[in-house]
Amino acid sequence: MSETGMGLSGKQLVLSTLRHEKTERIPWIPFAGVHAGKLTAYSARDVLTDGKKLLASLLAVNRTYGADGQPVMFDLQIEAEILGCDLLWTDKGPPTVASHPLASEVEIPQYLPDAGDGRLPMVLDVMRSMKTQVGETTALYGLVTGIFTLASHLRGTEIFMDMFDRPDYLAKLLAYSRDVVKRVSSLYIEAGMDVIAVVDPLVSQISPRHFTKLLSAGYTDVFTFIRDQGAFSSFFVCGDATKNIDVMCQTGPDSISIDENIDLAGAKQITDRYNITLGGNIPLTTHMLLGSQQDNMKFVVDLLDKVDQHNFILAPGCDMPYDVPVENVVGVVQAVRDPEGTRAMLQNYQGASFDLDAVQLPDYATLDKPLVEVFTLDSDTCAACSYMRDAAIRATQEVGDQQVELVEYKFTERENVARMMKMGVKNLPSIYINGELRYSSLIPSNRELVDEIQKRLQE
Repeated sequence: MSETGMGLSGKQLVLSTLRHEKTERIPWIPFAGVHAGKLTAYSARDVLTDGKKLLASLLAVNRTYGADGQPVMFDLQIEAEILGCDLLWTDKGPPTVASHPLASEVEIPQYLPDAGDGRLPMVLDVMRSMKTQVGETTALYGLVTGIFTLASHLRGTEIFMDMFDRPDYLAKLLAYSRDVVKRVSSLYIEAGMDVIAVVDPLVSQISPRHFTKLLSAGYTDVFTFIRDQGAFSSFFVCGDATKNIDVMCQTGPDSISIDENIDLAGAKQITDRYNITLGGNIPLTTHMLLGSQQDNMKFVVDLLDKVDQHNFILAPGCDMPYDVPVENVVGVVQAVRDPEGTRAMLQNYQGASFDLDAVQLPDYATLDKPLVEVFTLDSDTCAACSYMRDAAIRATQEVGDQQVELVEYKFTERENVARMMKMGVKNLPSIYINGELRYSSLIPSNRELVDEIQKRLQE
């Protein structure tokens, strides 16, 4: 194992880490997708649709946050939009998929995206510009929508029924999604991306058995393809995918990135067995969005104390929320650049706590009708959360809106964080019915959820 000194550029540091070389400090990658617009006073929609505004915002991220590596575009709807999905836009988050062209059509598309389709011309142009302006010093990431999430965008929640009712059809749809992933990856590599990150939030919603059966061969093919094209790969997953880390490693990515739902130290024990680099996992809400600068600095130095820093990249758990205070990210940069000085500065610091007494929980024993509570990171920005929320909406509508109460609690609001702490919610997204956990990081089928609700109606 070679030794790498402190004189490396940020890009060299990232690539050395992905080659599993020993380095004297860990690389830092700010996942600033829509948050990039906050630095330039542009909306999320601005930076995701206007190349000039996106480029200006990315360069601001590069300067302000000392990025060793950074993504050019963090939008998991690029491919879906090209393939016929309608999008719902917001000012402070990426768009969400509003329609599924295969929801009622058991068909397999044939068309593969071309460089001239949808927003790809803008994305590719910005990639080439970033390569020219910072590509010598910064490792550039091209983010591609993962196989299962892309198939879910096209098929909708029916995909979870297909796993049991139409396995042959699902296998063909996933094979098509794999081909789309490879096509878009090749376009991004041609535009100069050093790392292709395949982002599949919905992997956390299936079992290792289903992953192995449905996705292992496809992902092994994808990561081999990326390697053969001369780029590095990263497998991004959101939610509590702890159960799938081992099978993900077996597909052969150069790195895996996880969010705060997963214990990083435990996950690293698994990735180290496969000599795969692990990235993560600064909490997006409790620390980056709602915490103080000191909270973020302390999290970083505490994390560095817990894990072997070889084969490790520090990053937010996922795409940073738009309104993350700039000073919080600057604090992360300070902590990763000078951990010893940061430890000394924080030796007597006590982080702020959440007021659990201020939260009033329902009296679940005396409810007039079943109460379905959906706890999400933010269904407007998190694909897995969106599908969990949609599953709850669909089931309650089938039972009858007047007979069931449905509430969503987003983790982006301080009061909801306290509520989740008081209830003991451990993983997101989750569904509770009458105060009892029924589904945690696993999206239920419509029939299953309807049956659960109807049981409560009969009690």
